[in-house]
This record gives sequence, structure tokens and C-alpha cells, in this order.
Amino acid sequence: MDINAIRKDCKGCENKIFLNSAGSSLPPRSVVGKMEAYLQFEEELGGYEAAKLKEADINVFYEETAKLLNCKPGNIAFAYNATDAYARALSAIPLNTGDYLLTTNDDYISNQIAFISLQKRVGIKLLRANNLENGDIDLNHFEELTKQYKPALVSVTHIPTNSGLVQDVEAIGEICKRYDCWYLLDACQSVGQMEVDVKKIGCDFLSATGRKFLRGPRGTGFLYVSDEVLEAKLEPLFIDMRGADWKTADSYQIQRDAKRFEMWEFSYASVIGLAEAIRYANQISIKNIYDYNLPLIKTLRDGLAGIDGVMVLDKGSVKSNIVTFHKNGIELNEMERILKKEKVFYSVTKKEYAIIDFTKKGVDWAIRISPHYFNTLEEIKKTIDIIHG
Repeated sequence: MDINAIRKDCKGCENKIFLNSAGSSLPPRSVVGKMEAYLQFEEELGGYEAAKLKEADINVFYEETAKLLNCKPGNIAFAYNATDAYARALSAIPLNTGDYLLTTNDDYISNQIAFISLQKRVGIKLLRANNLENGDIDLNHFEELTKQYKPALVSVTHIPTNSGLVQDVEAIGEICKRYDCWYLLDACQSVGQMEVDVKKIGCDFLSATGRKFLRGPRGTGFLYVSDEVLEAKLEPLFIDMRGADWKTADSYQIQRDAKRFEMWEFSYASVIGLAEAIRYANQISIKNIYDYNLPLIKTLRDGLAGIDGVMVLDKGSVKSNIVTFHKNGIELNEMERILKKEKVFYSVTKKEYAIIDFTKKGVDWAIRISPHYFNTLEEIKKTIDIIHG
């Protein structure tokens, strides 16, 4: 990796310390350039003609995403964001009153709300597996619940938005296979910062966003759909002319591939931008990105842990590029004022985003810092000094 070239490719690296890739990262210049060029093409020809003439460029999205996840282009569907992709997958599971849905205490807030909504509307029963003392999911308890209740769906968030915990999604995949459960994985925070191989994980669905560690545009995401799902003819609840062909007055035929989970109308400029972001990451290689980030994260966690009054909140035997901390004796607005004054970009995660996790940790807020491979060790050290005060 040539860090100097990467930083030159990133206009947003200038005059700030950007540490919010878990929120919405900085896109490479080529992502913006490709989107601008496509929009100019639409300006000249109109959206329909532009899409026809740029079909090969649009298909790069499916090819590069398949390469990223180790699957086939036909397993990939474009979505407007990770929650959009997730909801389409969730709606395809044939859930009935009394069915069980098994998840964790660390699943994303929007997913947890969706589960509760299904409890109210459909009458499913929600199960959550315990965590071990170190923060890892209790796989023995997870398997006990799976064996006892035979859930219609297992849903897990790979990396929670509120901490750096990395769940053992491959072990969960083995359990799901053993007990023949549909397995939906939210990989919103993991795709782009670490290897995510759907063959190794064994998930049936995987949802992700473009704007975070992939460094793509906002309003983009994707859904991986396994061959098993396609062969079982699962389909989203709301399907349109992109996902199916109207055959008779009262019948339709779904598409054979993952495009049955797409809607007909979406922003092709955004698809082009996401394709370029994924191509950019693939070219550098996720392994190189992961290896580069390791010393950044270790320096950050060790440095914060050495500051009096700072609690580093991340648990788990494996941790990610998300670092969350709380500083005792200081109000949130004062902590934010200090970081903003020094032009450090970050996120705040609050108790209502992670009711179960933050109640256990005994905090109402945390500052979330998420470096990525365009950051430098010098930026990390400077941030530690700023927080130290």
C-alpha cells in the first residue's frame, strides 16, 4: 500500500483528522469523478438512454461485489442502504405466529426494532443469546436455543454499531447449517475493513452499506442472496417489475437471480459510484487494508486505555476498527467541543442506540472513533493527546 498515494486520492484528508468511517467515510476522488461523469451523461441523454449505453459499467457493481464477498454476480442485489437490503431479506422469510427468531444482545438498533415490530404484527417470539463475560457471544447458549426452539430465522450483526466487538459469525453459520435455519447477517460495519467471505460464513443473506468502510456514496448498499435462497424461491414481500415478470392477470414469475430483491428504479450514478468504491478496495485488497489498520487500532486503544478517567468500552476476543470510549468527569458536550475545536471527526453513540449493551456498561454515551487505511499513525497519536487534555 502506498499511503501517500491513497491520501492524495482522498480530498477529505486535508486539514482535519477524519476518524468516522464507521459513520460515513471519505470517498476516493475516483468515486466522485465516476458519479459526476455519469450524471453529465444523463444530462446529455436522459436517464433511460444513459443506463442503456452504460450497462457494462453498471454491471461492474455486481462483478466487483461478488469478488469482494467470494460469490457470483447473480447472488448480488443493489439496495439503497443496509437497512433497505436487510428489510427485503427479512420480508422474504416465511414467518408465522409462534415462530422463533434468534438474535443477540448486540444487534443493530434498527434490526432490534424490526424484530419487535414482527412480534407485534405477526406474533413471532424473539430469543436473544447470552454474552460471555468477555463480551463474546455464548456459542453454547446459542446452540442450546437453536436446538430447543428451532428458529425460523437466525439474525446476527457482525460488528455492532456501538462497539468494536466482532461476532464469531462463522461458528454461528455452522450452527445454522447443523439445525437447518435461515441465517441473515448484517455486515454493515465489517465489509470494507476485514475479509467477509460468504462461503466461509455460511450465511443465506448478507446486508451491507456503501458509505462506511467501503468508502462509497451515501444512499447505496447491497444484499447477498445465497443459491439456497434462490433455489427455495424465497422472494421479498413487496416485489416489482424488476424482481418479477407479470405473466397473467393474477400471476407473476420471479427472477432467477438476486435481482428479484431489487426495485426497478434506483440511482445509476450511485451504482456507478459504489462499483468504483468496491473496485478501489479490491484493487488495494482487503487483506492489505486490514493489516495496515491493525497498528492504528492497537495504538489508539492502548493510548486511550492509558488516560486517567477514560473507559475503553469495547469488549470481545476479536475487535474491529471501531473504538468507543467514555471519559468520566466530563459532559458529552464538552468532550465534543474539544474534538471539534481540534478538527477531529467522530461519532457519538447513545444509550438509546444500544439499550442492552450500554445498560450493562453503565454509560449513557460514548465517543466512537473509527480510523481507516487513509489515516496515519501520527493522526492517531495526536488524537490521543487531544483526548488526554
